[in-house]
Amino acid sequence: MHQRTVVIGSRSGLHARPASLFVKAATQQPVKVTIGRDGQGAVDARSLLSVLALGAQHGDSVVLAAEGDGAEAAVEELAALLARDLDATQ
Repeated sequence: MHQRTVVIGSRSGLHARPASLFVKAATQQPVKVTIGRDGQGAVDARSLLSVLALGAQHGDSVVLAAEGDGAEAAVEELAALLARDLDATQ
């Protein structure tokens, strides 16, 4: 299993547009990726409602995890996406 902790870069956290962009990218991965916060269980990164329910704010740390062929690349790609300010992306 490949895991990575990443700090949310979007000013509004994982809400609305940033969450939607993240979930869209997660659905394109060849493996199932989970995302979780400390004290909360990990959820499927392909579920918009689950990602929104995490309530991750700007500067919060989340853990991405995946298992199987392509897990490392999937986690690293999604981590890079979360670290960016997706609110500023046009």
